[in-house]
Amino acid sequence: MTSPAPHDGPSELDVLIRRVDPEVPLPAYARPGDAGADLRTTESCELAPGERAVLPTGVSIALPEGYAAFVHPRSGLAARCGVALVNAPGTVDAGYRGEIKVIVVNLDPRDSVRFERFDRIAQLVVQRVEKVRFQEVAELPVSARAEGGFGSTGGHAAVDAGPGERTGVGPRGSAGEPTGGNRYASVVSDREGQ
Repeated sequence: MTSPAPHDGPSELDVLIRRVDPEVPLPAYARPGDAGADLRTTESCELAPGERAVLPTGVSIALPEGYAAFVHPRSGLAARCGVALVNAPGTVDAGYRGEIKVIVVNLDPRDSVRFERFDRIAQLVVQRVEKVRFQEVAELPVSARAEGGFGSTGGHAAVDAGPGERTGVGPRGSAGEPTGGNRYASVVSDREGQ
């Protein structure tokens, strides 16, 4: 096995940033090699189970053309507190100059979650993006995947189980079948009259 060729390290992109809140720490990478720089909230907030809020980060940026920034959730908040981002990833376009805000939701069914000023709430990943020209055609080229999606490749017990073999443990509907995410394909079939 050969090792990757040595290089001078990752290139760095200069991004202009303005503090909307003069005291907020600038986004920063927690460890070498991290893809996302931590964003912090400038407001304290408590979310009851199921509640969501738009939290300000106290910063605005100017990205070069051809780049976008994506606001991703933090895995620790998701695993420990059930905190997710409603529109993950949130997109910050190159032309946007307003304050970056994060839409958080508490998915924990029992416990509230509290954010204090300057708590880390999300991560910002900056990436190059392609500008495309859409070309309308009558038919798309054939592919191995075709129209398969929404669990069509399997790999999860609820997806792999056949009719009458559902393994979901959630609430059950009037016919005794699980309700919730496992029924998505059935809902689609019902809507299409299949």
